[in-house]
Amino acid sequence: MPIRFYHFPQSGPSFRVRIAMALKGLNYEAIRIDLLERESHPEYYEVISPDGLVPMLELIDEDGMQPTIRIGQSMAIIEFLDERFNNHPLLPDDALYRAHVRSLAQTIACDLHPLNNLRVLRYLSRPLQLDSDKRSDWYNHWIIEGLNAYERRLVELESLREDLGLPPSTYSWGDTLSLADCCLIPQLVNAPRMGLELSSLNIPLTLGVFTNAMQHKAVKESHPDQF
Repeated sequence: MPIRFYHFPQSGPSFRVRIAMALKGLNYEAIRIDLLERESHPEYYEVISPDGLVPMLELIDEDGMQPTIRIGQSMAIIEFLDERFNNHPLLPDDALYRAHVRSLAQTIACDLHPLNNLRVLRYLSRPLQLDSDKRSDWYNHWIIEGLNAYERRLVELESLREDLGLPPSTYSWGDTLSLADCCLIPQLVNAPRMGLELSSLNIPLTLGVFTNAMQHKAVKESHPDQF
C-alpha cells in the first residue's frame, strides 16, 4: 500500500518518523503541513488529524478494496512501521533491552518534547505574554533537564553493557540506530534554533551518540534541510 506522510520539516516528531522510514528503506509521498500557518486554515488539519497535529501516516489501498489507514502520534507510527516492516528492527530482541530503549525514547518523547513544542511556546507567547528571552529560558531549561536525564541513563546502560560483556554502544543502545535515536536526534538538531549551544552541555555520551548518528545515511536523508 502506498504511504502518504503529512509532516512539518522542523517538527521533531515528524523528523523521528522520517528517520524510521529511511532506516527501513520505505518510499513515501511527503506532504508538508506548515504549522506556522495553521491558524489561517484550521479546517484543513481537522480533516487530516483529530488533533490537528503532525505527523500523520496514511496507507492507501489503490484498488479501493480496503479503507485508508490513518495513524497519528509519532511513537505509535514508528512502532507500527517496526512491526509491519521487519528489516532494520528499531527495538532489540531481548525484552529487557527493549525496555531500556523505550525508556530512553520516552525520556525525550514524553518528558522533554511536550514542554517545548510549538503549541506550548505559542501559549507562553500569547496568553502568558512572555517575551522571546523568557521563552528561550523556558525551552532551554527543560531541554537541559531532559538531556541530562538521558545522559544519566546512558551512563547506567554503559555500565550494564560492561557487566554483560557487551561492547560499548555506537548509538544509544548497541551499534544500530534504534527507536531511542529516532527521538534523540531531532531534539538535538532543533535545540540550537532556540539558542542552546550543545557544546556547553556536559553530556559526552549523548553528544557522542549524536555525532555518530549524524553521519548515518538515513539521518542525512531525513534532515529538515532536505525538505
